[in-house]
Amino acid sequence: MSYVVIGSPISPFVRKVMLALNEKGVSYEHQDVNPFAPPEGFREISPLGRIPAFRHGDRVINDSSVICRYIDRLERNVPLYPEDPYASARAEWIEEYVDGGVMPVSGPRLFLPRVLGPLLGRPPGDENDIKKVVEEELPRYFDYLDSQLGDSGYFVGNALSIADVSVAAIFGNIRLAGVNPDKKRQPKLHAFIKRMHGRDTFKKIIDPVKEFVGKLWTEMD
Repeated sequence: MSYVVIGSPISPFVRKVMLALNEKGVSYEHQDVNPFAPPEGFREISPLGRIPAFRHGDRVINDSSVICRYIDRLERNVPLYPEDPYASARAEWIEEYVDGGVMPVSGPRLFLPRVLGPLLGRPPGDENDIKKVVEEELPRYFDYLDSQLGDSGYFVGNALSIADVSVAAIFGNIRLAGVNPDKKRQPKLHAFIKRMHGRDTFKKIIDPVKEFVGKLWTEMD
């Protein structure tokens, strides 16, 4: 049965699923869906109207975390959830930290007003709030992520996990909004993002997005 990822790769959650599949070397189809103008019947596939949705043959699965866990149970050649219970819990915590912590700040208060809003014809965002997010709020999240990276360069153990995939995915949108980790304040996170975003598995997803909404993207020194 074939895999189909449904949703726009502008979404970090769609990107997370695509990156997980790419890292595993698993082929899949991609169906681009704009959740702001979904096709007729989309709610039958995604009851909450959110992306990504995922098809595996006649099976439909929703939510990026649930989808990635499902894929990992089937495709174990490159396991993203460690066998060790504590290591797996650590990886899933970092995934939740960025999905449930970083995204609610960086999405509606940075990426939306700076990048997506103009495309949707929305009025400019509050520059004072954007400045607060960039200078005060996000750096605290970045500090924590920097502290959680081990000497191996991964978040958990010595191998890539869902933690690394999730952080790389969300930072795609942060960088599209013109923000990078500070090389002096968050040196390990800076090196991690630079390395992960340089992988072909990530570039093949983000490069087409950058052509569309990448004018604020800046390279990392």
